Amino acid sequence: MCDFMDFTGRVAVVTGGARGIGLSIAKALIDRGADVHVFDVAQSEEGDKIPYTFHQVDIADSAGVANAVAQLPPQVSLLVNNAGITRDRSLINMTDEEWQSVLSVNLTGAFHMARALAPAMRKAGYGRIVNITSINGIRGKFGQANYSASKAGLIGLTKTMARELGPKGVTVNAVAPGMVMTRMAQALPEEIVAKAKAESVLPELAGPEDVANAVLFLLSDAARRITGEVIRVDAGQYL
Repeated sequence: MCDFMDFTGRVAVVTGGARGIGLSIAKALIDRGADVHVFDVAQSEEGDKIPYTFHQVDIADSAGVANAVAQLPPQVSLLVNNAGITRDRSLINMTDEEWQSVLSVNLTGAFHMARALAPAMRKAGYGRIVNITSINGIRGKFGQANYSASKAGLIGLTKTMARELGPKGVTVNAVAPGMVMTRMAQALPEEIVAKAKAESVLPELAGPEDVANAVLFLLSDAARRITGEVIRVDAGQYL
């Protein structure tokens, strides 16, 4: 029987992979045989212990992305656009910098990565791209005009990329988490976590490993006929 979750011989790039959800994705890929390259602005203490290749990259910088991609092995076939930042503030109080910085990383950064890596995937006739969006890019969220807009844009980018790259054997999908119980989320005020739990229909919120499982499915050949889709991993928060 074919083991669809065996990524031996595959080269993967995970942005924002030094911590949080990205680190869980990187770990899961490594555990299943992939050669993983992490693009992030800084290495983390936890990530320092994981056997991936770290590249210090600001994905909002087009030239920086191009330089980092030029240092990769030539056969990269898996890309996870996970890097993201927040600068939360209500719309009327949001600064230009708060708006632009979030769009630059969350949306434009994913564009930079896909544009740099997709040509080789097209040439090889094989590739898997997964973009990490958010349920707040589907429903909106008070105080997150910049973040919600960036994640909504990422869904549109996913679907367009699926149409453009599909004829060459490249699938492009998205995973939309709700609140995920990373270390950062665990440090949030109790009332914020309680609100997310109250929105959910399952008894527990998602953990980073739950998002990683969905990503690995979409990267695998078990999902070879799935493209342009958005899978929510949110314990039912969006319902």
